[in-house]
Amino acid sequence: MKHAVFIERDGILTQVRQEKGQMIGPATFAELCVNHSSARSLARLKDAGYLVIATTNQPGLSTGEQSRRELDRMHRVLNAAFELDDLLICPHAPEDDCPCRKPKPGLLYEAAYKWNLDLDGSYVISHKWKDATAAHCAGCTSLLIDSPWVGAGHRDFLVPDLESAAAKILALKEAWCLASV
Repeated sequence: MKHAVFIERDGILTQVRQEKGQMIGPATFAELCVNHSSARSLARLKDAGYLVIATTNQPGLSTGEQSRRELDRMHRVLNAAFELDDLLICPHAPEDDCPCRKPKPGLLYEAAYKWNLDLDGSYVISHKWKDATAAHCAGCTSLLIDSPWVGAGHRDFLVPDLESAAAKILALKEAWCLASV
């Protein structure tokens, strides 16, 4: 079985803005600002054998506030910039109560099925508590990057930045490999 590192799209792969204490990700191609500084850390994880899969809640699709065409354009740019193995979206609004909207783990389960993943050996990197909750529910290890959105819920590790998250994952992999020798 394979292992993956799940990356939250907004705030890790893309720049976000704050409005009234809320994080706002890009809704249109014109708003997209790729966070190119993430590429090196993600490449290190891929070089170590992990699949890199981005996940994102995009409720604007179901409410009509976002165009699927615009979203697809943005995701083509992100796939090219980061050589992602996959990019999974939940298009539902919170009131839809779907199983794929984070903090529920549906996107992680979808990826596990599609890619034959061992979720117990997989990781979730984000800066939002919702991703850490999804990770916990699915059996993944969560690494939250310190931000105003980490919340007080469960997380396995709190790190200052993506580079530290990648280094932690690689250190854990090395320790596991040494322990199994």
